[in-house]
Amino acid sequence: MDAKTIAEQIFWTGVKSVLPDKLIKNHVFIRNSTLFISSFSFPLDSINRIFVIGAGKASALMASEVENILGDRITGGHLVVKYGHACDLKRIQVTEAGHPVPDHNGYLGTLKILEIADSANDKDLIICLISGGGSALLVDFPEGATLKDLLATNELLLKSGLNIKEINTVRKHLSKVKGGQLAKAAYPATVVSLILSDVIGDPLDVVASGPTVPDPSTFQDSIAILKKFKLLYKIPLSILNYLRKGIEGVVPETPKPGDPVFVSTQNSIIGNNKIALQAAYHKAIEFGLNPFIVSDELEGQVSEIAEQLVEAVKRFQNNMEIKKPCCILFGGESTLVVDGPGKGGRNQHLALAVASKINHLHGLTFLLAGTDGNDGPTSVAGAIVSNKTMDQGAALGIHAEKYLNEFDSFHFFKNVGGHIVTGPTMTNVMDLMIIIIE
Repeated sequence: MDAKTIAEQIFWTGVKSVLPDKLIKNHVFIRNSTLFISSFSFPLDSINRIFVIGAGKASALMASEVENILGDRITGGHLVVKYGHACDLKRIQVTEAGHPVPDHNGYLGTLKILEIADSANDKDLIICLISGGGSALLVDFPEGATLKDLLATNELLLKSGLNIKEINTVRKHLSKVKGGQLAKAAYPATVVSLILSDVIGDPLDVVASGPTVPDPSTFQDSIAILKKFKLLYKIPLSILNYLRKGIEGVVPETPKPGDPVFVSTQNSIIGNNKIALQAAYHKAIEFGLNPFIVSDELEGQVSEIAEQLVEAVKRFQNNMEIKKPCCILFGGESTLVVDGPGKGGRNQHLALAVASKINHLHGLTFLLAGTDGNDGPTSVAGAIVSNKTMDQGAALGIHAEKYLNEFDSFHFFKNVGGHIVTGPTMTNVMDLMIIIIE
């Protein structure tokens, strides 16, 4: 079996370890008329109604397993998922909507979730299923603005090099559902959120913009971020005016730590990048590789990450005390500032950048892909390259520099080969970076 095939199987093992149905089975069960959800327990006879709500690429598959466990104990519910990520559910409705660019469907689905939250009382239990993508899928817009204004702002945020914490700080302050406001709407009902993290370090307030989590950020922080990235006067005036009203106190802040609306709300991380890396590690051993998990917190601009990966490879390659073949594993998420007319995503661009730096080396295979199966506005998860990729392209008259400059990594790999195509995986715990050194 060649190194590329092995790398793909290691990747798939990592993805399968964080599939939502498996994770839900580990965290939700009934025993002796008591419902256990993570570390929390609820006597079933103390619950009047059970609602299931949520948003994210993985939330429908999470809900499917919740339905298998709770059955007709579920009164109802609503989810918003990315197009193509729905499941056939019996008691929970699903709205498919736009991601990463929000759309009107997301807005309509979000209104239905808020209606359920508003209707719940202190004898009801709300199970909230949150995963990556939830921030774009939970869509509402501030008073005085339009959905078009929100979309324009979102597009600027995504293309300007902000990290996810910065993006979601702004998003939380343009919403009445993000930044703890879904918990506020549900109060005084009991809320338990089961969260699949797609953010480095698993900060609860950042994953999906923390709809059931106290928000430590402020309107002032949002303005500061927009200034930092020179976006303050590029966003629609209606959005800027709303943020200014927030600073002036005309618009209330998001609920902060200590707010009584969180007294009956619990949040639990049930899956993350670390779990996927551990599974990949053990699969590498099965293939006779000497594996190392280097980091699950790799972040930064694509150009910086490419340099870090190549330097790490050189260190491992030149260290004679490390048994070869070895496999070095990274998790995290890079940031790509798009400044060209082409098509691609952060993983494809990173793979192409890496390939351009390793053609003088030997025995190297890099797989760089998103666990959600989606890289940027494309239908692929990422790409796999080796030290021979540049020569393979050149033989076809296809040169990487042109495609890098035009941010057109998708068409480079479409022509040369190397795309990782998974379809929707129904999960999302950031990216896996698998490097085999022969």
